[in-house]
Amino acid sequence: MEYSQFNDSLLSFLQASPTPFHATDSMRLALLAEGYVELVEEDNWVIEEGGKYFVTRNESSLIAFTTPVLDVSQTGWRMIGAHTDSPCLKLKPNAHVDRFGYHQLGVEVYGGVLLHTWLDRDLSIAGRVTAKTDAGNIVSRLIDFKEPIAVVPNLAIHLNRKVNEGFSVNPQEEILPILCGADNEFDLHQLLIAQLRQQHPDLPVAQVLDFELSLYDTQPAALVGLHKEYICSARLDNLLSCYVGLQALLSSNNERPSLLICTDHEEIGSLSACGANGPFLDDVLRRLSPNPEQFVQAIQRSMLVSADNAHALHPNYANRHDKNHAPAINKGAVIKVNANQRYATNSETASIYRDVAAQENYHVQTFVVRSDMGCGSTIGPITSGEIGVPTIDIGLPTFGMHSIRELAGSHDAFGLYKVLARFTKRDTLMTR
Repeated sequence: MEYSQFNDSLLSFLQASPTPFHATDSMRLALLAEGYVELVEEDNWVIEEGGKYFVTRNESSLIAFTTPVLDVSQTGWRMIGAHTDSPCLKLKPNAHVDRFGYHQLGVEVYGGVLLHTWLDRDLSIAGRVTAKTDAGNIVSRLIDFKEPIAVVPNLAIHLNRKVNEGFSVNPQEEILPILCGADNEFDLHQLLIAQLRQQHPDLPVAQVLDFELSLYDTQPAALVGLHKEYICSARLDNLLSCYVGLQALLSSNNERPSLLICTDHEEIGSLSACGANGPFLDDVLRRLSPNPEQFVQAIQRSMLVSADNAHALHPNYANRHDKNHAPAINKGAVIKVNANQRYATNSETASIYRDVAAQENYHVQTFVVRSDMGCGSTIGPITSGEIGVPTIDIGLPTFGMHSIRELAGSHDAFGLYKVLARFTKRDTLMTR
C-alpha cells in the first residue's frame, strides 16, 4: 500500500468509526474482504494450517490472527495490540433533560476528556441499541445519526469576564448538549426506533430496551497543514493504532503466526470482559494451544507491540517534557519507557523494535515522562502481566491527546505501518 492510499483509507476508517462498536465493525468488514474467517466464541472452532481468522467480543473488541502453522510453540506469535475506545461523552440511561425551554441530553464523562474542547462543536450520536422485535426477540444493532443534531454552546465572555484567566467545566451542569427547543415534542426512545427503522429496514422494531450511545464531532478527519503532513481527527487515540495494526496484519502474507488484538475500555482501566485486563486474549490463545506446556512455550517465543499514542513536544508548552526525551511529529514512532512499569518496554523488546525499524530506515524516538509528573499507562503492562508475553510500548507522537480533535503525523502513521508489517514477518526475535 502506498502513502497516499494508506492515508486516504485511514481517513475513511476514522470517519466510519465514531464508537468502539463501529470501529470493530469497520475492521471486521476489512478482514472479511481479505478472506479472513469469522469465528464465534460459542461455537466449536476448526482451525486449519494456513488459515486467517478473527473473533469479536461485545461487538467492541476484536482479535484477528493467521495460522501458517498450527503448532506455534516453536515460533511464537507476532502480536500487535491497540484499543478501540476513546474519551467521550456518553448518554445516561434516562438521558432526556427538559429545562428552561430546551430539550437536552444528560451525559456521563467517559475517560479523561478535555471537556472544554467539546464546546461549540457540531455533535452527532452513534452507538449500539438493544431492542425487542415484533416477534419478541431481543436484538442489538448499531446506529449512527451522522448529521449534527446537538451542540454544547459556550458561555459568552460578557457573562464570564475572567474566562481567559482559566476556567473549568462542570460535567453535571455545563456540558449538556442542546437538541431542540421545548416547543418541539421529543421522545428519545421514539427517536431511536425511527433511526433503527431507517438504518435497518428489515428489522421489525417494537420497543427499545436499552442503549450505549456516545456523542461525537461530525467534522471529518482531514490531512492539514501547509504541506498536508498532519492528520487531524477525533479518536486518533487510539483508532490510529488500530488502523496501522490492521493494515500491518493484512500485509503479513501469512508468513509467521501473527495476531492483532484491539480491545475496548482502555481509557477507563481495561477491566472488563472485553478489555485488556479481562480474559479475552487468554481465552483465544488457549483455544489455539494443544496443551498448557505448548501455550507457555508459545508465549515466551512471542512479542507484543502495544501501540498507543505518545505525547509530542508541544512548542507552546515545551517545559512539560524532559528535554532529552521530547518526541517530534513526523520524526518516527516513539518507544515509551517507564521505570515503574507504566509501560512494559524493556531493553530486549526495545532492541528488537529498533532493529526492525532500522531495516525499514525508519527513525525511532524515545519518551520518558518528566520525573516530577505522573505517567499514563497502556494495555502493554496489563497484557504482559496477564499472559507473560514480552512487550514493548510504542506510540505515534500526538498533540492534544484526549481533545475532541487530535493531531498526529501522516508520515509517522505510514512509517509505523511498514515497520509493523515487517515485524509480522520476522523469523527470530531473540537469540538465547
